Amino acid sequence: MTAQLHCFGESGNCYKAALTMALAGYDWEPVFVDFFHGAARTPEYLALNEMGEAPVFVEDGLKLTQSCVIQLHVAEKTGMLLTGDQDEILRWLFWDGQKGSGQQGSLRFLMNFLPEEKRPQEAIKWLSGRVMTALGTLDRHLEGRDWMVGDAPTIADTACCGYLYYPEPWGFDRKDYPNIDRWLDRIAALPGWKHPYDLMPGNPSDRA
Repeated sequence: MTAQLHCFGESGNCYKAALTMALAGYDWEPVFVDFFHGAARTPEYLALNEMGEAPVFVEDGLKLTQSCVIQLHVAEKTGMLLTGDQDEILRWLFWDGQKGSGQQGSLRFLMNFLPEEKRPQEAIKWLSGRVMTALGTLDRHLEGRDWMVGDAPTIADTACCGYLYYPEPWGFDRKDYPNIDRWLDRIAALPGWKHPYDLMPGNPSDRA
């Protein structure tokens, strides 16, 4: 059975799982979640994932939620994207969930996907400071490195890059972070890489 990933293109968390499968050569197909029209809050979807979140991975009766869990499953099953210190890989997956994607996604949402008159400027200002501090940490870590951990790409890379290819403005400018910039180019050069809007269905232009 081809694995299904319930996802939508605007989500960096979905992208982390989708990109991991794409780079690992995993057999999968996307199932569009119309998140911005409430699909994740329906009884049917909550029966699939009580958290009301995407992504959800389904294959042969197995159901997984949370992007890092899906990433680990795919990497362990394929034997790919796990080369290097396992503790260090996990350290950066957890860092991303708290300090990376966990903050970047919220900031990008507040600045782009809420109606302009409802965007909380004080919250945006506070969160922007935290996000830029974390990006500084990531840029310093990548100085003199090709990859997040060791000498090869791992799920630490596909986790920490989750929101960094999106075009919507949320304060991140690649030229301000030269080590991140070069690292993103290296990831994009890997066989199987696609931009999130090409890898998954769902694009802000669909609602324009």
